[in-house]
Amino acid sequence: MPLLNLGILAHVDAGKTSLTERLLHSVGVIDEIGSVDAGTTRTDTLALERRRGITIKSAVVSFPVDDVTVNLIDTPGHPDFIAEVERVLGVLDGAVLVVSAVEGVQAQTRVLMRTLRRLRIPTLVFVNKIDRRGAREEDLLRALTARLDIAVVPMGRTTGIGTRAARFTPALGAAALDTLADHDDGLLTAYVEGTVPDGRVRAALADQTRRGLVHPVYFGSAVTGAGVDALIGGVRELLPAVDGDPRGPVSGTVFKVERGPAGEKIAYARMFSGTLGVRTPVRFGDARKEGKVTAVSVFEHGSDVRRDAVTAGRIARLWGLADVRIGDALGRPRAAESRFFAPPTLETVVVPGPGTDPRALHVALTQLAEQDPLIALRHDERRREISVSLYGEVQKEVVQATLADEYGLDVTFRETTPLCVERPAGTGSAVEFNKKDPNPFLATVGLRVEPAPVGAGVSFALEVELGSMPYAFFKAIEDSVRENLGQGLHGWAVPDCAVTLTHCGYSPRQSHAHQGFDKSMSSTGYDFRGLTPLVLTEALRRAGTRVHEPMHRFRLRAPADTLGALLPVLAGLGAVPGSTGTRGAVCVLDGAVPAARVHELEQRLPGLTRGEGELESAFDHYAPVARGTVPERARTDHNPLNRKEYLLNVTRRVGS
Repeated sequence: MPLLNLGILAHVDAGKTSLTERLLHSVGVIDEIGSVDAGTTRTDTLALERRRGITIKSAVVSFPVDDVTVNLIDTPGHPDFIAEVERVLGVLDGAVLVVSAVEGVQAQTRVLMRTLRRLRIPTLVFVNKIDRRGAREEDLLRALTARLDIAVVPMGRTTGIGTRAARFTPALGAAALDTLADHDDGLLTAYVEGTVPDGRVRAALADQTRRGLVHPVYFGSAVTGAGVDALIGGVRELLPAVDGDPRGPVSGTVFKVERGPAGEKIAYARMFSGTLGVRTPVRFGDARKEGKVTAVSVFEHGSDVRRDAVTAGRIARLWGLADVRIGDALGRPRAAESRFFAPPTLETVVVPGPGTDPRALHVALTQLAEQDPLIALRHDERRREISVSLYGEVQKEVVQATLADEYGLDVTFRETTPLCVERPAGTGSAVEFNKKDPNPFLATVGLRVEPAPVGAGVSFALEVELGSMPYAFFKAIEDSVRENLGQGLHGWAVPDCAVTLTHCGYSPRQSHAHQGFDKSMSSTGYDFRGLTPLVLTEALRRAGTRVHEPMHRFRLRAPADTLGALLPVLAGLGAVPGSTGTRGAVCVLDGAVPAARVHELEQRLPGLTRGEGELESAFDHYAPVARGTVPERARTDHNPLNRKEYLLNVTRRVGS
């Protein structure tokens, strides 16, 4: 049976989860439509989701449409949970982008459509809430074309829009033909000659939709059901169902991990090829670990049911892979996929409440990080603190509530701070020689640190002969370099630099038969791991580093007469203005603003623009900190910046 893995995406509050409920009701999977407000929806299963009325975790539900099985994935709409959307995109065959007929194209709508187009995921647009006062049709179609930069094909017309009696009547008009003919010379000729059969138009529409050239637009209401049957027909006719090869090599991707009632890991995976059965060994992850699946369930007719195996094209829940992580490839890896959205740019320290066991908090946060790999944890053993990286303040509230609801842990947070990076300002070299004061380690290490282009990462090269000492010592130096570049002179990671090993040396192992190994006279990996941080830090000191803070590219739409009030506020927030344009009574401002000030801008915007301002922002680049004191980050290592303290901690000896 053909399968279609379909994503539902939208800006928050566009009605995405309500549409999912209506779809399930229309195809007969559920008898009663759940309510987001009442917390009775099928896909928002977390207590926190039902309480807040927002989707936080992606959810899968399956239903048949004629001869096609649709696995529908409901995704979060709030930008703080964009990482959850990112993981789903890699397993989709098609998507429905939901837009509110009242609010129109919003910030997250643009972000999602840009990504869907870049990944060439065929996408239908469903304009929801046509039964609400203020709903628009023609204006919104123009906004979809202009603001999303897409070719739209209206799939019908509305009547009674803006009232409870609003309806959608499917029909392909002249506007649809015009758009399709732009991408099909044969259709254009037939159109000019007036000899276009309906079947030819439908075939061109399906072909161009699947190629991502056009985006069919349906209007309707998840509340009343208007237009939903037409959308279901479009899903069946226009989006590409797949028939995977169940006899091919096993290949799949894990896009979600959750914990079961007994704390066991459950992996959600999309199978692209082959068949994965119970008790079947499978390799997974970058390290190509091997595990054995102990149980499988697949999604069918609104629920997941146990099966002996999952075949190509399907989405399954898998038990037994204890070490599996989100993003792991199962079996044969597919082509490497780049990250679709930017990583988190904010960080906060988790503060245990009275009576909260720090060890239990550590376990709970580790499990949350397993489920969301873009939530990185940073452990400071010296201060007994845990920091967590975040996208925004709402995500912080959700982490707090999740710890309380699911783990019974009371926590608060310190003030959110930006996650900065350090970049070398120049070139610096340092060397310490074996058996020479003040070096207490039986090792020689010399390093040169140089700047590297943004995004180049850390490179490690040799200016010494590879055979000049055991390979394990070279590996100890390189591993130590990469680990210690996680904290530069100001405590921030140094993500882009070139490090070269310029000097090396060691004390060889005792070789006489009558003498045993004496580690006080022979070099070990410990010596190189202990000395490298001191040499690397000194090389960084001589090179110098500059702290760069994360900057968000923003686009702000507001009434033109509020521009005078907006500009000084933006300047006060450290924003760097770009272009400013006026379109009738609306002004559009582009520019960059420090990530740490985005939340404040969001809070102040309604008051500055009479509630009509619209802000779209996303991480864009890092820029040197230009104002105020250079931000410092507390170190979590043995602090090689302070030689005496470092040696006391590492060797229990104080060097000079």
